[in-house]
Amino acid sequence: MASTTLGASRALGSTAAERLITAVRRKSGAMKRLVERSEPAPAIETDDVQGIVFRGYGRLPCCHYAFLQVREPIQARAWIARVASQVAAGTPRAERFALHLAFTYSGLAALGLPERALRGFSREFIEGMYGDHRSRFLGDVGESAPERWAWGGPTSETVHAVLMVYGADRAATSERFQAEQELWRESGWADVHALPTCPRSGREHFGFADGISQPAIEGYHEASSTYHRVRAGEFILGYPNEYGLYTDRPLVDGSRPGALSLPADVEGSTLRDFGRNGTYLVMRQLRQDVVAFRETLDALTRNEDGSPNVKEQERLAAQMVGRWPSGAPLMASPHQDDPSKARENDFGYHREDREGLSCPVGAHVRRANPRDALEPSPGTEESLTVNRRHRMLRRGRIYGGELPPGAVDNADRGLMFVAVNANISRQFEFVQHSWIVDPRFNGMFGESDPITGASAENIFRVPGNPVRTRCVGLPRFVSVVGGAYFFLPGIRALRFLGEAEGFVGKPGEGTE
Repeated sequence: MASTTLGASRALGSTAAERLITAVRRKSGAMKRLVERSEPAPAIETDDVQGIVFRGYGRLPCCHYAFLQVREPIQARAWIARVASQVAAGTPRAERFALHLAFTYSGLAALGLPERALRGFSREFIEGMYGDHRSRFLGDVGESAPERWAWGGPTSETVHAVLMVYGADRAATSERFQAEQELWRESGWADVHALPTCPRSGREHFGFADGISQPAIEGYHEASSTYHRVRAGEFILGYPNEYGLYTDRPLVDGSRPGALSLPADVEGSTLRDFGRNGTYLVMRQLRQDVVAFRETLDALTRNEDGSPNVKEQERLAAQMVGRWPSGAPLMASPHQDDPSKARENDFGYHREDREGLSCPVGAHVRRANPRDALEPSPGTEESLTVNRRHRMLRRGRIYGGELPPGAVDNADRGLMFVAVNANISRQFEFVQHSWIVDPRFNGMFGESDPITGASAENIFRVPGNPVRTRCVGLPRFVSVVGGAYFFLPGIRALRFLGEAEGFVGKPGEGTE
């Protein structure tokens, strides 16, 4: 049973994991080929990058996801070649439909990608999203354990690829999806799981505007402040990242048939770059327990006479999220919602709200993006530099019907979380483990993220002057029902993958 108590607030702590990552990189010799930030941002080959990297397709509100498995590799590659000609690139912008295709490590192996290239992928991508250590690390335990997943887990059918079909309306998107489905079923692929998503309303099922704070890709997006401008290499392979380095990429022998169509290795080797203009997608189907969320807010905010207090319910929910339902941040409007400030995003935490009196330190948006509150020097450009190394582009969509106020049901609804990042470990996994799940975030104790945290008996503290509010016994509101790591190739790499020649051996035995 959730309840509230009063007590004292806590101050910010350290981010030792960030220092550990830097130390490991130095020790491993990874600090090489530095590209200084003072140099002009390299031009991005937008016509070779899949468009989902640059935009979330707000003008295409419907999306169908199809998770697929390879059955006949040669036929499957021929289908890839056909899809490659229709995939939406960064430029020009897609108008009516946008198709995107990405692969798991086992999928690329099943298609016969050469062994040299397979070895070039990141360890996290190769190992996949589940495993005893990784599941605990990410908080995928209990009802979120991979053994219970509908797709992507150890007890479900193996997923090799995901096709994403975006469209302007429900009927047209469904028709296009069904047409593609007929073709892949005739071309060596089998269905594993499918998920249609709702027309995008701008609000997720707990009632809050979503997708407001996004990083801006340097060299492509405009950025209103340094809070959000991030080097392209954090999101696209083959470009300098925030360390001034090129993230490791899968390479292939240039003598292999078709390989010369791939980009040259930017670091100067004679190999061709299968990874350039590609990136990694983190996809997690998150079920939202809207009934539990509403009932918990009601139980925690009742008046002394036992009657419900709707205004306090909204306030507590906003404190848990860090923004009001309109999207207005508590940093800009701490006491009430102000839709005129819904898009405000240029603010920090350390100087303006170090103790969390406006926006609680444990609020979801503050944990997911601590901005300038990170060590070693909170409130400085050095803190923002650390922050930029952990940013992700979010491209998620809601699924399932909206639950009307006061209604109770057991329907499946939630969010298909989709994150674009070039380094799964340093970006998604670091944020998920060290900021979202870790109960010791910023000096706290026993307090996970109040919205997406992994604890079944969570705690949430709201700092106050002179006293704070302490909410205890919070249930888990979000559970994982499927997930996988995917590689989203550049369009030239997609065409190469679709070529039947150049691949040898049985599925998973491609060699060089």
